[in-house]
Amino acid sequence: MNEIVIQVEHLYKTYGSVKAVNDLGFSVPSATCFGFLGPNGAGKTTALTMLYGMCDRDPHPETQVKVFGYDPQKNELAIKFLSGVVPQEDNLDEELNVFQNLWVYANFYGMKKKEAEERIAYLLDFFELSEKKKAKIRELSGGMKRRLLIARALLHMPKLLILDEPTTGLDPQVRHLIWNKLRQLKQEGLTILLTTHYMEEAFQLCDTILIMDKGRKVLEGNPKALLEEHLEPWALEVHEINLSTIPVPVGIRKDGTSSHSVFYAHDLPLLQKLNTQLPPGTGFLRPTNLEDLFFKMTGRLLNEQQ
Repeated sequence: MNEIVIQVEHLYKTYGSVKAVNDLGFSVPSATCFGFLGPNGAGKTTALTMLYGMCDRDPHPETQVKVFGYDPQKNELAIKFLSGVVPQEDNLDEELNVFQNLWVYANFYGMKKKEAEERIAYLLDFFELSEKKKAKIRELSGGMKRRLLIARALLHMPKLLILDEPTTGLDPQVRHLIWNKLRQLKQEGLTILLTTHYMEEAFQLCDTILIMDKGRKVLEGNPKALLEEHLEPWALEVHEINLSTIPVPVGIRKDGTSSHSVFYAHDLPLLQKLNTQLPPGTGFLRPTNLEDLFFKMTGRLLNEQQ
């Protein structure tokens, strides 16, 4: 059985009158990927920053936070020594080339020259950046910069990799490349903690997801198991048409907003029959996904603002 790397109980963080994180609790076993899923402003990034000591939590008598057995507010450096952090924003040094960006951090970690050179060469090869070794940062694409940030976080061979919105703004091909690399790292024993508002990313990568909304935990569990437990397997998505004259057969559940209706069913032929009654091209049949689950639990879409 995997050891518990992160244990959190009754975590709070308040900014003025806003409860950014409200009574949050979860645990993360080693060699797994744990994801925070939710819209912008849900509290995902705030929760992460408290775990590696960049943000103090609210004092509360029931709060317990342990990362590798350390309290982030008391043992920040011990946790950083065991962790690699990839921030949401690009903070690479544009005055240096790719190799130099990694070399500077290797020196921060006190790595010996030969060890640093071998580790940098390995990571550049792993993330398919070897040919860009001498390239200036401004010459790199967004996907290359993201891969370089992850490589930098892995220089000192951490046991925990923390990723804040790792593929935001990247094209699908680059996103899938990063996903494949993260899967490989997890298979090698690395524990991964990430935030995302991409439902597909959470479904593809995470062994466990924690869905957040307005600072609170809405739901937690394995993505596939959560969908099977809480939702019908099929959905018919309809946008901006008048549905008042279309009868909904027994066995179909309707949900959605005024401009975005979704019909759910266990029986796919039922939805296919309903789809034939809609104007051509207005209905989209698909499997249900984590955004459907988020909407069912919160009444909001994942891309809605707080």
